[in-house]
Amino acid sequence: MMKNNITTKTSICKGNLILINSIYSLNTDEDAELILVDENSNILLQRQAAIFLKELMDSINGWNYIVPVSGWRSFEEQTKIWNDTIKKSGPEFTKKFVAAPGHSEHQSGLAIDLGLKQKNIDFICPEFPYTGICQKFRSLAADYGFIQRYPADKENITGISHEPWHFRYVGVPHAKIMKEHDFTLEEYIAFLKQYCKSKTPYTLLSSDRQIQIYYIPSEKETDIQSLINGNFPCVISGNNADGYIITEWRSLYEN
Repeated sequence: MMKNNITTKTSICKGNLILINSIYSLNTDEDAELILVDENSNILLQRQAAIFLKELMDSINGWNYIVPVSGWRSFEEQTKIWNDTIKKSGPEFTKKFVAAPGHSEHQSGLAIDLGLKQKNIDFICPEFPYTGICQKFRSLAADYGFIQRYPADKENITGISHEPWHFRYVGVPHAKIMKEHDFTLEEYIAFLKQYCKSKTPYTLLSSDRQIQIYYIPSEKETDIQSLINGNFPCVISGNNADGYIITEWRSLYEN
């Protein structure tokens, strides 16, 4: 059974659901807790993302066939990749497949590029097909909190071309909801704004729990703790744009 790591975060630019794209940059210099995703590589991810990635890979024996290509990157590394790719492939290609420094999910430690294990692996566009072990990983990703961040036919929303190899940790149940509705992270953040605690939280059932998800605008930041029922486990995540997303796990048998 999946376990939820219960945390409370009260910064708009922290949490598993922060939106990082060409509009919203990563607005914190605070180092996240990073760990290796695999003992055979030097690729780092935020601890929770790395733990669930390992669980997913263990479930499919994935590291025998898949390699981590790129995880956490510093601002300096992202700048070098951006500049080197422009020199090698030109600005048009670079803007399609490489985020500008400060606007890359990799700098958050929540994103991982994966590639099919083979002799030659393209660092910018690794092969990760919709068949075999790669598709098996993709089909199970949401159960472990991961989404394919840049799907086909949604480039106008994400601002990045289709990347079958790039996965983003958002956590459960959010990844499952996004998969069910075919949402990008941009669409999911917008979708949740219609749900608030005082009116109609987004509600779903999981095992013996009722999960309630709701949005709080950033102007109500000082009220966040008072709006949360301390009797239930919850996670607070900023969206890096204009507010907070609260996820509460409530007992089905509460009075």
